[in-house]
Amino acid sequence: MKTVFHVAQSRGVADHGWLRSHHTFSFAGYHDPNRVHFGALRVINDDEVAGGKGFEAHPHHNMEIISLPISGDLAHRDSMGHAGVIRSGDVQIMSAGTGVVHSEMNANANIPVQFLQIWVLPNQQDVEPRYAQQRWADVAQANDFQQIVSPREDDAGVWLHQQAWFSLARWQGRVEKTYTLHRPGNGVYVFVIDGQARVNDIPLAKRDGLGVWETDSFRLKVDVAAEILLMEVPMAV
Repeated sequence: MKTVFHVAQSRGVADHGWLRSHHTFSFAGYHDPNRVHFGALRVINDDEVAGGKGFEAHPHHNMEIISLPISGDLAHRDSMGHAGVIRSGDVQIMSAGTGVVHSEMNANANIPVQFLQIWVLPNQQDVEPRYAQQRWADVAQANDFQQIVSPREDDAGVWLHQQAWFSLARWQGRVEKTYTLHRPGNGVYVFVIDGQARVNDIPLAKRDGLGVWETDSFRLKVDVAAEILLMEVPMAV
C-alpha cells in the first residue's frame, strides 16, 4: 500500500475577505508541482463564504463538480435553468461537459456558509451538461459508510462520468470498519471534515488528507465522533 499525507496546515490559502479558501491541490494562485492532483481527483477546495456574498456567474467545461455543504446554505443557479439551495446533508453534482455557467452564493445575509467543492476529471469529454442534487443524510445508516457519489445512475447517491465512488462516514463513538475499493487501479483520498481518525496506523486530524493506493482495502478507525469523506478515483488519468 502506498500513501501520501497532507496535513491541514500545508494546504494553500486564499483570503479575499468575503471568501476564505483552503486548497488541498494546486488551484488559482496556489501552485505546488507535487500537489496537482490525486489520480482523477483534481480539486478539493474548503471554502467559507461571508453572508450575502459568493461566486458570481462563471463558466466550466469538461469537469465533474461536486459540492458538499458543511454548514449554512448555498444558493445555486445555472445556465441549464436550475435554481435552488443546498444544505448540510445534501450533495450536488454538475457535469460541466460542453460548457455551463453557474453561480454559487451564500443564501443567508448574516452567517457564513462552509462547503467543499471537489473537481473530478471525467472519463468522457464534451458530454451534455447535467445537474443533480440529492439529500443523503435522511437515508444514512448510523456508523457505516454512506455512498453519496457513484458512476451508476441507478446506484445510491448522485452519479458522475468517472469510475469514482464517494462515501461519507459520519460516526459516533468507537467504530472500526474496513473500506474495500470498488475496482483495481483506484485509490482513495481520505479527508477528515471533523474529528480524528486512523487509517491503518496513520493518525489524521481535522481537515487532514491521506491518499491511499495500490491496495484493495484498508481499515478506518474512529475513537470519538468524526465526519470523514472518502473519495475513490482511478489513479491513471
